[in-house]
Amino acid sequence: MAKRKKRKNKKNNQIKELAALVISAGTVFLGGGTINSCSTIDELGHLGNSSETDSSDIAHYSDLETVTIPKTLPSQIKEYLGFTVSFNKDNKTPNYVAWELLGEEVTGDQERSNNFWTDSEIDGCPSTKDYTRSGYDRGHMCPAADQKWSTQAMSDCFVMTNICPQLHELNAGAWSTLENKERQWARRDSAIMIISGPIYDKTDTKTIGDAKVRVPSAFFKVLLAPYIDQPRGIAFVYPNISSPGNMQDYAMSIDELEKLLGYDFFPALPDEIENKVEATFSFKEWNSSK
Repeated sequence: MAKRKKRKNKKNNQIKELAALVISAGTVFLGGGTINSCSTIDELGHLGNSSETDSSDIAHYSDLETVTIPKTLPSQIKEYLGFTVSFNKDNKTPNYVAWELLGEEVTGDQERSNNFWTDSEIDGCPSTKDYTRSGYDRGHMCPAADQKWSTQAMSDCFVMTNICPQLHELNAGAWSTLENKERQWARRDSAIMIISGPIYDKTDTKTIGDAKVRVPSAFFKVLLAPYIDQPRGIAFVYPNISSPGNMQDYAMSIDELEKLLGYDFFPALPDEIENKVEATFSFKEWNSSK
């Protein structure tokens, strides 16, 4: 994970410098996609959410952003600062966007950018103009409010590879409500993994803009709390409409979503943990304040 790698290297360098001083004083985590030159893999894992946590006491899981998708799907993978995208050049939208959200990051003071930009390194990346007067919002998969911890992360968040056509009623309604809940849960659980993307049906033939960005009929979210005493997972599917009703009405197990999409989420987890967190879900447990 690009964000974690950059941050951890800085911390590791500080530790090495301190160790060197002490010694001198005499004291003894893609399947299904194509990885391009922009891709890197974070081998350092997760370090916890604060200086109060002893990282040696935490189970570290590398490559939790890895998702195995059907080989028939075009996929160009790129790691931005804070999230990873698998981009589909045919749909002109991501297959999925994956990121880790630390509890300490949700209170960052970086202002929202609103400067959407096209990534010239990504084949088929649309322009912000493709959404102009289309009737659809530029819907973030990884939301800007999750990237307030860094100026660069906030800028990266507005890349068009992170965007899908979303009806405003969903983007500003139920989808936004879920995003706010995710930040609450990240604070509670110290860190959560989030994977989000569009869902296309064979009948989804509508496109917008000169780039012909394909409009999805629904969106998914996968959540994992891997570092609590009893790891848990949950998935959500929202149709690309106003999506009224209670949040739990749109919840399902990760296994159910995998069957719907043909994806395999969190293949890097130990099997006994992956099987447990993906087979069942409890919205009540996720929504608990404890």
